[in-house]
Amino acid sequence: MTGSAPAGSGLAEPGATTAQGAERAASVRAAMAAVDAALAQRFDALAGGSELDIDRLLHARADAVDAELRALWRELLPADAPLALFAVGGYGRGELFPQSDIDLLVLAEPEAQAEHAEALGRFFTLLWDAGLPVGHAVRSAAQCTEAAADITVLTAMLEARALAADSHAGTTLRAAIAPLYLWPAREFFLAKREELRQRHARYGDTADNLEPNLKEGPGGLRDVQTLHWMALRIIGTADLESLVAIGQLGVDELGTLERERRALSRLRFGLHLVARKREERLRFDYQKLLAERLGHVDNADNLAVEQMMQGFYRSAALVLRIGERLLQRYEEQIEGEPVAVPLSGAFEAFELRRDYIAARSPQWPRDAHDIFALFAAWASHDAVRGLHSRTARTLAESLSRVPTYDQAEPALRERFLAILRGPHPVHALERMARLGVLGRWIPAFSKVSGRMQFDLFHVYTVDQHTLAVLRNLARFASGVADERFSIAHEVWPRLRKPELLLLAGLFHDIAKGRGGDHSELGGDDARSFGTIMGLSEADTALVEWLVRQHLLMSVTAQKQDIADPEVIHRFAGKVADRERLDHLYLLTCADIAGTSPKLWNAWKDRLMADLYTATRLALRRGLEHPVAGAERAAETRAAAQAMLAAFGSQDAEIDALFARMPEIGFQRGRPDQIAWQAASLRGVLVGDTCVRARPVSAHAGALEVFVHSPDRDGLFAAIVATLDRLGLAIQQARVLDGPQGTIFDTFEVIPTDPRHPPTAEDVERRLAATLAAPLDRVRPARRAQPRHLKHFRIVPQIGFNTVDKSGNDSAHGERTLLSLVCTDRPGLLADVAMTLRNQGLRVHDARIATFGERAEDMFQITATTATDPDGRDRALDDTQQQALRAALHACLEGDHQ
Repeated sequence: MTGSAPAGSGLAEPGATTAQGAERAASVRAAMAAVDAALAQRFDALAGGSELDIDRLLHARADAVDAELRALWRELLPADAPLALFAVGGYGRGELFPQSDIDLLVLAEPEAQAEHAEALGRFFTLLWDAGLPVGHAVRSAAQCTEAAADITVLTAMLEARALAADSHAGTTLRAAIAPLYLWPAREFFLAKREELRQRHARYGDTADNLEPNLKEGPGGLRDVQTLHWMALRIIGTADLESLVAIGQLGVDELGTLERERRALSRLRFGLHLVARKREERLRFDYQKLLAERLGHVDNADNLAVEQMMQGFYRSAALVLRIGERLLQRYEEQIEGEPVAVPLSGAFEAFELRRDYIAARSPQWPRDAHDIFALFAAWASHDAVRGLHSRTARTLAESLSRVPTYDQAEPALRERFLAILRGPHPVHALERMARLGVLGRWIPAFSKVSGRMQFDLFHVYTVDQHTLAVLRNLARFASGVADERFSIAHEVWPRLRKPELLLLAGLFHDIAKGRGGDHSELGGDDARSFGTIMGLSEADTALVEWLVRQHLLMSVTAQKQDIADPEVIHRFAGKVADRERLDHLYLLTCADIAGTSPKLWNAWKDRLMADLYTATRLALRRGLEHPVAGAERAAETRAAAQAMLAAFGSQDAEIDALFARMPEIGFQRGRPDQIAWQAASLRGVLVGDTCVRARPVSAHAGALEVFVHSPDRDGLFAAIVATLDRLGLAIQQARVLDGPQGTIFDTFEVIPTDPRHPPTAEDVERRLAATLAAPLDRVRPARRAQPRHLKHFRIVPQIGFNTVDKSGNDSAHGERTLLSLVCTDRPGLLADVAMTLRNQGLRVHDARIATFGERAEDMFQITATTATDPDGRDRALDDTQQQALRAALHACLEGDHQ
């Protein structure tokens, strides 16, 4: 409905009213304020218990508005005026949330509209002045028919409820929008189904968003309303209860749908109260406030906000599940019963009905074997549209027949394993999870269904993250190269039993929320599952190890220097064999990429691939033969020399270029990186600056940036600030000292906005210009902190440790390792680098890791003391550490003032 008078209606717009009108508007405002206060008090008094009947509150508010509107209508409109007033939309249903629009329709022929335009104008103006969020339209019957060509307008009028109208007016309005004239049942259904599909797509086709929309999101209140509107148009019933009598909806389905609608309505009512404005999105700003208002309390395993959100996700999932069934039944109501096509062979117990798989026997299922047989048949006919609604309903009613895996007989356990070993096993697991079978079979999985974690690192609920990990594994299994995962498609064929990796993916987070280390607890679960399911000891041990160590590769790659042979040797010792390495690599890639769409990037792909390759070589060499730094450097030098020679460089030229490079670079760098940097130095005189950038693999926008320059104070800070201003986020920095007072800095960067990534040429030009000017002019860009970060503030943790040049702990080391854990934000690294510069410190190495809202960065730094006779850099003393700690706290705390 529109919020102003329609063009040509002659109605007055909101404006000044008479003193009498202002007084009347104030009385309406006061009356509604009292009603809303009383309803809020009732809500709060009952919110934490089962006594809260949200429908009564919604109807009570609608009744209060009804009374005010009817009284004003009688006061301002002549009793004999040929005008009819209707409530439409949600207000027409008699559901009025605290901040909902009040949509009205005045039905009147053009002559009556003109004659009473002034009185209608006063009526609507007074409502606006009273603070009521009124949207209205004034239309004749013909104009209603014309406007209803827009299906959204028609939908609002479908629920028209008379406020000041006789039965003749109601009949006239219904006739004006009848299917005889527009939107017959079939066209209405198809349009509304497409509208629903597009609406779901806007929210990523999932209800498991961190800040879900209670009204419009998948599984939200709009889905329930859409089912209601379809019933009105297709079947002609005014309520879903009528569908039970005609067999379109089961009593249990209706009960579930109504229960979850009320649960969603309670959340929406409370959201309007805490937001104090029209807000349908459950934003971080309101989640904790709403959880508290609804009576949730933190406990050892679950925060109050996590309990509330788990309730929402489960409600949305049930609405989606039942909605899918009812859409099928509406389709059959319109198109007629489909012709059944029996399946053959081992799946003859099933058939296809309009390309939905269905059980043929009315007695299906006799037991859990029949249920597992359904998923096997479905996986073997993976291209079907889905599960037939009647079979889906029967399955829901028969879930109690599915035992837990530890109570099942051996033949049923073997059936489950056969599904894992059969075609499309991940699709089968997804379906079993969505339809409640997996939670019955593995009770621990049901406990994490809908369980969210109140942070920005995990953007999905635990169960949806687990399914996303499995989907990533399925992509690796497809054999099709995916540019995001450079070697995954090569590693997958080496797996001896791929189903073991699927089990590891299924169990890796299954112990979230129990307290304690979820990896260890999940490992216990995996061990129990493998033993009871009859897996061999070797297979069980592999799955258990993967679950316990599923974070090992990620932590090693992102927090340690994997160019250090000692790091590789330690990691290889923990992995121990090639089979574990293959499985762990694939699980790690799938896990990181399944945590957040933004988390996997070119840098992580390269890190994991490099760590995998280096570890594989270490295992091939034998753990009893660790690679020494000198040996690694010699191998890298030889490989880089061969690359340069292949492009025509002579040995003398190569040796001269290598002589200008830091020796440690050959130990820490990759051969292709060393060759690229050496080639970049051609024609660059000693004392000159060289800046080069190149794309990383096929990842859009990801770059490797190389800077060679005479060393100067503030150089690292200037480079970091410039990259930040270019919209590039630094993922890793390597800062090496070269011969003759030069630096060799390498940065792995990705664009903060992938839609507008700077090119390699842009980076080279901007950085070269920065380094050609005085560095003290460079300042970090100032940016506002993103809204959501203020709800996830992490108390800064700053630590110092003395290390040698290789980064190993050393009481008499030359460098200080600064570790920083804090809330991430745009420009954080640039500000930290500037703080280090202002403290007169030099950066020799940096490792940058971000996990949602959490930044975990490490820097190798030194200071030159005034009393140092040879001017060499030293590790920070206690006084310098305390000064730096204070400066960093001032930098980080300044964002929250």
